[in-house]
Amino acid sequence: MANSAGSKKRARQTVKRNKQNSQIRAKVRTFIKKVTYALEAGDKEQVRGGFTIMQKMIDQAVSKGLMHKNQAARKKSRLNAQIKAL
Repeated sequence: MANSAGSKKRARQTVKRNKQNSQIRAKVRTFIKKVTYALEAGDKEQVRGGFTIMQKMIDQAVSKGLMHKNQAARKKSRLNAQIKAL
């Protein structure tokens, strides 16, 4: 358990940031799944709209340090290749 005032504050901040980060990660995963399901269904309009939003969400996660930039690039590249093949 935290003893000093500074360590108590750090513990509070960690809980708050962990909650925010997990929400952002979940949102990114949800958008990736939406695009993937739209690809499987063959819905081009929903794929294009969802892909642009998904790219923005992934870039925000990278800027916050929640996802590595190479992982983000890989996910975007692979989904874009599937979209082009559609």
